[in-house]
Amino acid sequence: MQYSVFPRAAVMTVMLSAAAAADAASGSFSALTYNVAGLPEVFSSADSDRQSATEQISCYVNEFDIVNVQEDFNYHAALYDTCNDHPYRSTTTGGMGIGSGLNSMSRYDYTDWNRVSWDDCNGVDCLTPKGFTLARTRLAEGVYVDIYNLHTQAQVDDADLEARRNNILQLVDYIEENSAGNAVIVMGDTNTRYTRSGDNPRELLQLGFTDAWLELIRQGDIPAVDDDNALVCDPKITSYDCEIVDKVFYRSNRHLRLQATLYSVRQDDETAEGLKLSDHPPVQTDFYYSTDADIRMSDFWGGPHGTAFNDVETLSADSVVQSVSLRAGSRVDQVAITLASGTQMSHGGSGGSESSLTLSSGEYLTSLSVCSGKKDDHTRIFYASFGTSNGRSLSAGSTTSDCTSFTAADGWQIAGFRGRAGDELDKIGVIYIPR
Repeated sequence: MQYSVFPRAAVMTVMLSAAAAADAASGSFSALTYNVAGLPEVFSSADSDRQSATEQISCYVNEFDIVNVQEDFNYHAALYDTCNDHPYRSTTTGGMGIGSGLNSMSRYDYTDWNRVSWDDCNGVDCLTPKGFTLARTRLAEGVYVDIYNLHTQAQVDDADLEARRNNILQLVDYIEENSAGNAVIVMGDTNTRYTRSGDNPRELLQLGFTDAWLELIRQGDIPAVDDDNALVCDPKITSYDCEIVDKVFYRSNRHLRLQATLYSVRQDDETAEGLKLSDHPPVQTDFYYSTDADIRMSDFWGGPHGTAFNDVETLSADSVVQSVSLRAGSRVDQVAITLASGTQMSHGGSGGSESSLTLSSGEYLTSLSVCSGKKDDHTRIFYASFGTSNGRSLSAGSTTSDCTSFTAADGWQIAGFRGRAGDELDKIGVIYIPR
């Protein structure tokens, strides 16, 4: 059974000028989260043969654009090699007791892939390093969404509940630091229920996320905490009264608007004998996306280190850049823009020497050229050079043979950045606004 908010053709009609409409990106994609029960047969609670079932899952998931799997342990080769054809796939970390069981398959390229293990666990869950992953996924040029995959502590003893609550809090803290200002999708096996008093899935709602099941099936109605009346159904189906632990959360940002258009607990995952392929149902969520006509973003240049940053929430269509500055020695330590409002957006460390350029009235930033290189086996930004509409420039650092340029189109200007930084600038992209 499937539920849709509206036909895709009717999604989000917005009045834009012809030029603005041509510049705004939009599209749709399907996503699936699936606990594939990849524990060795002797430990598995799934009824079907794990080798043959995983081979079938390998073909089943091809229907979907973005796939997050959990418990992908001892049958990983069957999952990837039988008939799966996603061009972008994460590398496994190993079988039970070694790997996290978390992997992703995608029709979209991703960058900044990261795995994080939980700080807290209890009992048998401590025998394998469960946690979460992050894939910064490129939907179109300059259009990125952070996609998280997770598998939290299982079971419901007091120590399990405490560990699971801490898992969710660790995830929330990580998102706040590493996905600040970004559009985000979180999907996986949360092992949580809104009705269970010892669980805390509401932490994600408080962070500004929407639960696709709550939105599309329950029209925003959050179940009350009631341990004696959990919304448990057998079989697990898409229904107002059927909550499952496999959940999908999402949020938009200033640049990228996400809208879940379909939520479905799939019922078609069966072997020829009528057995379920896993002890968890696959959960499909379809999304429509569109970008703000008054914001454009470039792709990135640089490496995957440091902490992610994004200035997009600070900017508006009428922001005015007052000055730009660089700190650099042989590499770029910091990049900064100060707006006429007095707001400064600064990224990187305090090393190197500072140089700055104050813009004249009516002058704006038109280009940024950057070069990257290796330092301590990390890719970093070695050189940066800004150009303005008055033909002036600001440059710092040292050039390399690995360079690119970001140039504002007619009617646009550079007004902010996104990328990654620590003590130095590791990666950068630019944010354009109208002028």
